[in-house]
Amino acid sequence: MEFKQLQYFVMVVQQSSFSEAAKKLHLSQPSLSKAIKNLESEVGFQLLERTTKRVQLTESGRVIYERALQILHEADILQQEIKEVKWTGSGSVQIGMIESVKNWLPSILLAHRQEFPSMHVKLIEVLGRGDVERALRQYAVHVCLTNQFIEASDIVTIPLYQEQLAVIMHPEHRLASKDSITLADLEEETFIVTSVGLQTRQDIFAAFAEEGVRMNICYEVERFETIVELVRENIGISIIPQKYFAHQSDPTLVIKTTNSKTLTRTVYLTYLEKRYMPPAIKVLIGSMQMQRDSSMNWKEGGELDE
Repeated sequence: MEFKQLQYFVMVVQQSSFSEAAKKLHLSQPSLSKAIKNLESEVGFQLLERTTKRVQLTESGRVIYERALQILHEADILQQEIKEVKWTGSGSVQIGMIESVKNWLPSILLAHRQEFPSMHVKLIEVLGRGDVERALRQYAVHVCLTNQFIEASDIVTIPLYQEQLAVIMHPEHRLASKDSITLADLEEETFIVTSVGLQTRQDIFAAFAEEGVRMNICYEVERFETIVELVRENIGISIIPQKYFAHQSDPTLVIKTTNSKTLTRTVYLTYLEKRYMPPAIKVLIGSMQMQRDSSMNWKEGGELDE
């Protein structure tokens, strides 16, 4: 039994005429009659009573007709679902991210949700370079927002924006009232830094090394959230991305930038080059790229052209 046979059968019943059904189906009447006879032969009983004036269902034919309507209706639903899946994939997008994008990403997600209200978004914290590569290659995430420049033939790495790394301290710290500070001012201070293997730590160490300033590292933690709480307790000072903080002031912290030109980091968008992305996810990737910092001049390969 072919799907088209059911479509032809239903059309004949709804039109109560072979000639009218043939016109609707753009078939010749003999071809339509043959298709219905073949269907009757397959099911083993007569489906239609044919008279000179009209065509009507037999008692057995009515059972097949009702079931055929259900099948065709389900097929219509399936076709719609195929279109939706083709557009949105599984209806879910997984985004790997670093902590500091929490104040950059929401506006993009809000706009995307207005266009794709049924899309389910899962945000997954992915920190180290190895974790980023594994998450992408194992399909744990569709894209990853990271401060790691991934140089790999199968991964696309696009610079989005640069962010200043800021010094945070307790309001009662001796440097809190100072108008401007240098890295030299921070020598021998009790430092709280991120764990080994994280790019922000490397960026900070590189900046201090370039200026020949020693860091007194007393605490190592994995999350900026923990660092901030330790600083609030006046346990030490730290340096974290300025974009980690919202625009409103925080009376429990003092946030200062320095005159160091190297105390910055770049945030990148990364994804597998050959992974199939449904159009809805491509739109999201495009929205992220549209938010690239246009004031920066980027060289090929993700380097900043000063």
